[in-house]
Amino acid sequence: MKFIHLSDLHIGKRVNEISMIEDQAYILTQIIRIIDGERPDAVVIAGDVYDKSIPPAEAVTLFDDFLCRLAKRSLPVLIISGNHDSPERLAFGGRLMAGSGIHLAPVYDGIVEPVTLSDSHGDVRFWLLPFIKPVHVKHCFPDAGIESCTDALRTAVEHMGVDFTGRNVLVTHQFVTGAATCESEEISVGGSDNVDISVFDGFDYVALGHLHGPQNVGSSRVRYCGTPLKYSFSEAGHYKSVTVVELGEKNDLRLRTVPLTPRHDLREITGTFAELTDKAFYSTAGTEDYLHIILTDEEDVAEAVGRLRVIYPNLMKLSYDNTRTRTDQVVGSAENVKSKSPLELFEELYALQNNQPMSGEQRAFTQELIESIQEGNV
Repeated sequence: MKFIHLSDLHIGKRVNEISMIEDQAYILTQIIRIIDGERPDAVVIAGDVYDKSIPPAEAVTLFDDFLCRLAKRSLPVLIISGNHDSPERLAFGGRLMAGSGIHLAPVYDGIVEPVTLSDSHGDVRFWLLPFIKPVHVKHCFPDAGIESCTDALRTAVEHMGVDFTGRNVLVTHQFVTGAATCESEEISVGGSDNVDISVFDGFDYVALGHLHGPQNVGSSRVRYCGTPLKYSFSEAGHYKSVTVVELGEKNDLRLRTVPLTPRHDLREITGTFAELTDKAFYSTAGTEDYLHIILTDEEDVAEAVGRLRVIYPNLMKLSYDNTRTRTDQVVGSAENVKSKSPLELFEELYALQNNQPMSGEQRAFTQELIESIQEGNV
């Protein structure tokens, strides 16, 4: 059984206020070409199809076109919703589309039915488990004693009734403890989103979405395929690819990647203004790429952005690295900010402003508001 593992398309995303829709159309066409060359038995998309829960019309049109191109190839496509998607909107028409081989995970209600595909070794069951939070699972199983994301995922998996003597693939969208993150992802840094890898014991392959860097977690059996495009400058060093998964008999797993080449790369370049505007440099520097330019001049350069965009039209971000900025970073640093969740940071601000801690009711309301903002519902 050969299948293509994709995730985190984030169709409709804007990076530094620049629309990526043309770049996404370009890379999806490239993925179609890879699929035609690989001739897989299925395509898996592990969540975050869209960048917003209410995606713009052009994003919906692009994904519709992608699905139609896949359906014309009589290729089963298995899709779950991620934390950026609206599960209700993404699942719309799912029962109708299943007849065309497009399998959309329904809104989680405690019941997960597998999509079964077969090859010369027998059946492979694909379990489509969309992005879920403890509250979703508690609603379905109120007596399960769920306190964490690990508890929630373990409960959801236990109630799926998986026969682990056969071959099983789990498609899900979560943050597995120990995986490497980058700044373009919405992660609760305090650790409340973490799922322990032991939840996935028994599965022959776990096709993960959520994290943007391609990586195995613990073993090749549990993998993030990563985004098809770079969506932040923290990803500038990533090599984007398509993951090709091949399942033989039970316990026979092989993985490989096929590289993706973007329409415009996303890179960082560093130097003085004089160096970066020297024709000898920029004539070979890839001036059409999406760029974060870091100037090392000790004094700010007047109208630097406008002058640099004459040479680098896709300049996204300009910053300085000099004595002043390095001093500012030391003076203004908050050592513990990155180790705290948004709720913890808000609690500190509230206490500072009001000289008293938040009440339990205020904490619950604030957490609900934070989650709604993160999911694009506000």
